[in-house]
Amino acid sequence: MVKRQNKGRNENHHADVETPCMASLRHCINFLCKIFRLHALGFCILFVFAIPATSQINEVDHWETVIYDYEEWRYLVGTYEPDSDWRTLSFDDSSWSLGPGGIGYGDDDDRTDISQEPGFEIPYPLSLYLRKKFTIYDTSVILLAALNIDFDDAFVAYINDVEVARVGVGAVGDHPAYNQPAYELHEATMYQGQDPEYFMINKEMMNDCLVEGENVLAIQVHNYNNTSSDMSSITFFSVGLSDASSYYSPVPGWFNPPEVFTSSNLPIVVINTHGLPIVNEPRVFVDMGIIDNVPGQRNNITDPYNGYNGKINIRLRGSSTLGFPKKSYLFETQDSFGLNNNVSLIGMPAENDWILYAPYSDKSLIRNVVTYDLGNRMGSWAPRCRFCELIVNGDYRGVYVLMEKIKRDDNRLDIATLLETDISGNELTGGYIIRIDKTDQPDIVGWTSYPNPAPSYPDYTPLFFQYYYPKPEDLRPQQAAYIQAFVLQLESTLSSTWFTDPLNGYRKYIDAGSLIDHFIMRELSKEIDSYRFSTFMYKEKDSDGGRLHLGPIWDFNLGYGNVNYGDAERAWETDGWIFDKWSRIYWWKRLFEDPLVINRLKCRWEELRQGPFHADSVTALIDSLVVRLQEGQERNFNKWKILGTYVWPNYFIGDTWEEEITFFTNWITARLAWMDANMLGHCNPTGVDGAYNLADIDVYPNPFDKEIRFSINTPESGRISVRIYNVLGEEVKVLSHTSDPTGQTEIIWNPVEDPGGILQAGIYLYIIELNDHTIGSGKVVKR
Repeated sequence: MVKRQNKGRNENHHADVETPCMASLRHCINFLCKIFRLHALGFCILFVFAIPATSQINEVDHWETVIYDYEEWRYLVGTYEPDSDWRTLSFDDSSWSLGPGGIGYGDDDDRTDISQEPGFEIPYPLSLYLRKKFTIYDTSVILLAALNIDFDDAFVAYINDVEVARVGVGAVGDHPAYNQPAYELHEATMYQGQDPEYFMINKEMMNDCLVEGENVLAIQVHNYNNTSSDMSSITFFSVGLSDASSYYSPVPGWFNPPEVFTSSNLPIVVINTHGLPIVNEPRVFVDMGIIDNVPGQRNNITDPYNGYNGKINIRLRGSSTLGFPKKSYLFETQDSFGLNNNVSLIGMPAENDWILYAPYSDKSLIRNVVTYDLGNRMGSWAPRCRFCELIVNGDYRGVYVLMEKIKRDDNRLDIATLLETDISGNELTGGYIIRIDKTDQPDIVGWTSYPNPAPSYPDYTPLFFQYYYPKPEDLRPQQAAYIQAFVLQLESTLSSTWFTDPLNGYRKYIDAGSLIDHFIMRELSKEIDSYRFSTFMYKEKDSDGGRLHLGPIWDFNLGYGNVNYGDAERAWETDGWIFDKWSRIYWWKRLFEDPLVINRLKCRWEELRQGPFHADSVTALIDSLVVRLQEGQERNFNKWKILGTYVWPNYFIGDTWEEEITFFTNWITARLAWMDANMLGHCNPTGVDGAYNLADIDVYPNPFDKEIRFSINTPESGRISVRIYNVLGEEVKVLSHTSDPTGQTEIIWNPVEDPGGILQAGIYLYIIELNDHTIGSGKVVKR
C-alpha cells in the first residue's frame, strides 16, 4: 500500500463541491432517507438519488486501488457457520488461515488453493469466508468506489458489516448459511483472459459503510453444488478521488474507469437501486427514468425524465449470458404500491413487461434487432426493439436494446385471453402459448410428449413442452389436460401414414404458413439453437381457426455466423441447412415430405426476396442501424473492451466495430444467395399451388349489387376460405366452409347482412384457399 502523499494539495479543494448549507441539507435528507430506506418509498429517495452518481463520475480526478488481489487475506473454508460478527471490524480473525488472493480451487487461477486443506474431499464445502482489513485516509475526497470481483459461483460482499454487492445467493439483506448453495452457475472470467466484474459503490452508500482509518472488507463465496470442480474469489477495491493527490496504489492495467457520459443521440435509461444489488431472484423494487427527447434533439443526462419516471421491479435475465459482465435485465413498470402499470416506452405500445437486452458476445450489437425487424416485416408479431444507453447507479453500462417481452396482449401476441373459468367448450380451446427451451431454470413446468415418429427419424428424442401462457400456477387442470392432448394428437398425426390427409391430417392441427415462416427466419440466421431451444408456439381458440402456430421468433444473438462450435451444424458457414441436424424438432423434416408444403415454402421465399428479404432492403436496414449506433458503440466498447478479443462463442473476431458489421453484412448476403440456389420446392408462377390448379371456380354476378356467389369445384374435400380485400390490402371479410365430399361448394356473401351494413362501391380482391393452399384469386366489383 502506498502511503498518502500531499502534492501541493489545496486545503480548500472541496469548497466548490459542497457548501455548509448544502452539507446541512445533505445530512438532513440522508437522515430522512435512512428512515425510509427499507421501504424505498417517499420523495426523499427520488430527490437524493436522481443523478448524483453521474455527477460524481464527472468530478473524479483519477482512480487508485486500495486492495489488490494478491494481498494476504484471512479466510475460513465453510465447513461450519462462523460467529455472527465475522463481518465486523472488531471480529478476531487470528484463528483463520492466512494466504494471498485469489483463494479457491480449480481453473489454475488461485494463489491459495483450498483443495489442499486437510479433509477437503467430496462433498466439498459450499462456501468460503474472506476478510481483508484496509486503511482509508480521507473519506471526503472519495467520490465513488468500485469493487471488482472475479467469482465462481456466487458471493456477498460487506464493508464494515454493510452489504455492498451480491450475486447469486440468498435474498438482499439476509446472511446466507455456510451450507447454502448458489442458485445459479457463474464461471470466473479472468483465467479466460477477461476482466473481473464491476460493482459500483456511490457516495451515498459509502457514507453508510466507509470510515477514515481502519475498515474491513468481508466476502462470502458460495458454490453451486458440493461436487463442483472449481471455486474462485479474486478481489480488487478501488476508489475515485476528487483531487490529484496520491493516497493508495495505481489501478490495474485492465481497470476501466466509469464512462464520463453526458449526452446521447439515443434515449437514456437511468436505473437507481438505492444500494440494492440486482440479482436473478428475487426482483428488487427500484426507480427508473428515461430521457427521450423528440427526434433530432440530443438527450442529456441533466434533462428531465420525459420518457418514464417511476418505479420498476427488476431482476437479471438469461441463461448462458448470465456469466457475462454486461448483464441483461427483465423488469416490470409499476406504480408506487408495486402494482403493474402499463406504459409506453420509447414509442412502443403500452405494457408493463419489458427487457433490457445487453448485446455482448454479439459485437455487431444488431443481430437480434435485425431479426425481429425482419420478422415484423414478414407479417407476424415479433418483439419491437429500441436502442438506448443505460446507467445503473451512476455507472454507465453501454448500449442496450429495450424490447418487448413475449406476452399475450392486444398490442403484442394478439390471441384470445384464457381465463381461469374457461374450462369447457370453445373457450377451453385457446389461447395457449407453449415453448420448447432449456430446462435449467427452477420454475420450469411442462410435460413430455411421447409419440412414435416415423422410422426415418432414429435420432428423435421426446419433446418437453413448457407452459408459458397461462403461467403454470394460473393453469387449470382442464386446460393443462387439453393442450397436452392437442399436442399429442398433432404429433400422433405427424407420425401416421395419413398425415397429409386434407381433412384429418396435420392441416387440422398446425398452421403450415407459420411453420414455413419460422423455418425461413431460423435458416436465414442459421442460429445454432434453432428447432430445439427458444421455440415458441401458440394455439388459437377453435372459433379463431383452432390451429397451433409456430412463433413468435426469439433469441438470435448466436446466429449469422456468431458461433464456433457444433461440427454437425457448422453454423459459422453460410451454406447448409440446420433443420435436419441431430437433436432438432423433427416436425419440419416430416412436413417437408409433403410436396404442397415445400412448394408453398418456395413461393413464400420468392415473395419475401422481392420485398423485405431483398438484398437491398436488408443492407438498407443494417445501414440505418449503423448510423443510429455510430456514436453509442464507441462509448459501449470503451466500457466493454472486447473488440479484438474472444468472447464465447465468437467465430469471427474483428478488431473494430466496423469489421464486425462488415462480417455480419457479408455473411447474411452470402446466406441469402445460398438459400436462393438451394431452396426446397417448386413455385407455380401463377401463384396457385400446382396440386390444386385444376380447381373450377365461378364467381357471379360480377359486378354485384347485394350478394355474390363463389362456386368452387375442387379435386379434394377440405376447408375452404375466401378472403376478400379492398384495394389498400385491408382484409374486409373471411368466408369459411368445409367443402362437400363431391368437391362442389357454393359460398354466398351478402355484405348487407354483416355488422356495419353497407359495403362501399368499388373494386375488391379475393383469394380462395383450400387447406391453406391458394387455389384461385381475382377481382370483383361492387356497384
